[in-house]
Amino acid sequence: MSRGHGVRKKPENTAEPPSFSEDVVSEIRELFSKTATYLKPACGEWFIPDPNESLRNEPHQHIRLQALKKSLNEVKNQLSDKNLEVWHQHTSFTNRAGKIIAHVRAAANAEVCTQAWCKFHEVLGSFNLVPERALQDGELNSVHLCEAPGAFIASLNHYLKSRFPFCDWTWAANTLNPYHEANDSGSMIADDRLIASTLPWWFFGTDDTGNIMSLNYVLELKRFLGNMHTVDLVTADGSFDCQANPDEQEALVAPLHYCEAVAALLLLSPGGSFVLKMFTLYEHSSVCLLYLLNCCFRAVHVFKPATSKAGNSEVYVVCLDHCEKDAARPLISKMIRNFGPDIAGRGALFPDRLIPESFLRQHEGVCAYFHEHQVRTITENLGLFQSMSAQERQRLELLRDCAVQFYTERFQVQRLPRHLWLCRNSVPACSTNGKLLNSRKQAGSFNERKKLQDLDWMAKVGLGTCKASIEEHVVEAAGKGCVLAGPADDCHIGSWYVLAGTALPKVRSSPFCDLELLKHLNEALEQSGLTKDGGRCVPSCGACTVYTPESILSELVDLHPSRLVQGACDQRLHCLVVGGSSLEECLPQTDELCLVCSEGPSHPSAGWTSLHDGEPRYQQELLGCILSSLRDLPTGGSLVLPLLSALTRFTAGLVLVLHWCFRSITFRCPAPADTFGAATGILLCSDYCQPTGDGLLEFLAEMQHSMANFPGAESPCQVLQFVPMEVLLKGALPEFLWTMNTAITRHRLHLLVQAEQHSNMATA
Repeated sequence: MSRGHGVRKKPENTAEPPSFSEDVVSEIRELFSKTATYLKPACGEWFIPDPNESLRNEPHQHIRLQALKKSLNEVKNQLSDKNLEVWHQHTSFTNRAGKIIAHVRAAANAEVCTQAWCKFHEVLGSFNLVPERALQDGELNSVHLCEAPGAFIASLNHYLKSRFPFCDWTWAANTLNPYHEANDSGSMIADDRLIASTLPWWFFGTDDTGNIMSLNYVLELKRFLGNMHTVDLVTADGSFDCQANPDEQEALVAPLHYCEAVAALLLLSPGGSFVLKMFTLYEHSSVCLLYLLNCCFRAVHVFKPATSKAGNSEVYVVCLDHCEKDAARPLISKMIRNFGPDIAGRGALFPDRLIPESFLRQHEGVCAYFHEHQVRTITENLGLFQSMSAQERQRLELLRDCAVQFYTERFQVQRLPRHLWLCRNSVPACSTNGKLLNSRKQAGSFNERKKLQDLDWMAKVGLGTCKASIEEHVVEAAGKGCVLAGPADDCHIGSWYVLAGTALPKVRSSPFCDLELLKHLNEALEQSGLTKDGGRCVPSCGACTVYTPESILSELVDLHPSRLVQGACDQRLHCLVVGGSSLEECLPQTDELCLVCSEGPSHPSAGWTSLHDGEPRYQQELLGCILSSLRDLPTGGSLVLPLLSALTRFTAGLVLVLHWCFRSITFRCPAPADTFGAATGILLCSDYCQPTGDGLLEFLAEMQHSMANFPGAESPCQVLQFVPMEVLLKGALPEFLWTMNTAITRHRLHLLVQAEQHSNMATA
């Protein structure tokens, strides 16, 4: 085993600046030299074992590797009582590479310049990752797995545009779809700033989830890439949130690493390169995977970028020159037959007896090398956390400044004009306002978060950051001042399409709502006995102000533009109120309004389910209700529409339809439950402008007919989306939906908290 910077020679113009002392320069040079390279024996004893021996034996426990694991966990466990925010702030300062990202972002005008961007630029600058064949042909094809938010792609774009401007580059990407409501927000990256502007290049599969651990998805991805006559580079940057059990991070993520590797070996052309993010390499699953990669590539390096925090376990396995595609095909076929989230649990990929001793010795050396660096960093950080002298602070600042200059000179990061970015015409993604970017922030120490996991939903709400807003009673209904002015003028029916996929089991996430509130609400719905079949109904809160039908209609009259015209107050406004014929008895009949009531969509399980507005029958009936309303309303008319929520892309699309047809839309929450059923939100749509010649009503009618063919609640399929996500993210609609959904979610959770408190008091 050798250590170095892979196969790429260090650029000649990386002379260290004279302003830094030799010990500072030496430490930074070591920071940028964390590479271990496997050396294949000349005798050729490293080869792929017989596939008949794979996935049949129990995993082997390697004594020396398990000793390294135990040693590392003992050191890491000293962090369990540290407040995560405080510790993160401390290690950000002690991080020698901590200033590099900001410098590159400003000096190089780098797009999506995150830590991942800088790490991948190190990989590109340290290894001949782009095959010479691709550079000679002037054509490069790359595939990026588990890629959100897209920093590797942006980094590669910067590298190619600044160094090989005439290279014809084609790329495709995979990630868990941040817009799919059934994807768990804790398992995916919600940052969609690049995805929103480059959606045609992202493949989410026919089920629309983007789950790389699904066999159907991987086979579909290969077909999707059929137009690429070669795949020259595959990157895989996936991981799971393992904060609940950090000691077993490697084992937890092993199935994902297997699936990523199988996908890469299936896709890559001979001579191609593969970059795989991994962590510690102590388990037998990692031993087998690294051995397989060494058998399939001419050179394999384990690389720790300087811009990867030195105290974590993250490493990148860099595999160059794919050379054994035919030899690996029988084994890959067997792995595909066992593909899925439990692939690592179906037995060892290779029995221990078939892994050469020469490989094991090298692998143990690799693990010991990175173990030493990580333990040294954590130990130093713990010492500095207790006490840091002014002299130590000063030296750290020198090290950080030296690292910036070292990075800039070694990797020759050039400034890239904005017109060469991937997102030249940026779509304002949901994350641009920072809401989704901050949705996964962790707080407290590991021990505190561990205790929090075992608490019930009421206790979690009480300790959460949303506690005050959830407990607060409604004094004035939400929605005043939140107006969606229309009609929207950028809707082009020609780009709309119906996307059907697997029926949603629940709505776990939404780009149009506060995710912490939604998570709290789902836990409350699933754990409380108030909402289950046969359980008690959720009562309204007597301390909250709830709008009456009279006040809602009065506001609707005031919202109508004709009321602002002098002398027009005598005109009667046509108003369609959705909610059922029984409403006619409780609605006021006035000289100002010509009221018509119509049946509304039924509310599944009284509306209190973790499917929210994602229940297929509710969506079908809501579509039918809106379609009939648009057909019946006269020009200038108004619509009162109760709404469970608009968390799903389907319902968000229906709100966009209304935005296209009315000059003004606002909402009120909470709505009178005794009048409008389970809905806690009401849309007030004013001044109808009937669409003509655009095909909107015809499109909706055709979609309604298609949905009617799905066989009821047991259908495995559901319409997930009919308006392209790029359109749903435009204009004022996302902010309107966020405000409305968050208000509805907060009030539903408020009602559940109040009901639970009253129930506890009654049984006390």
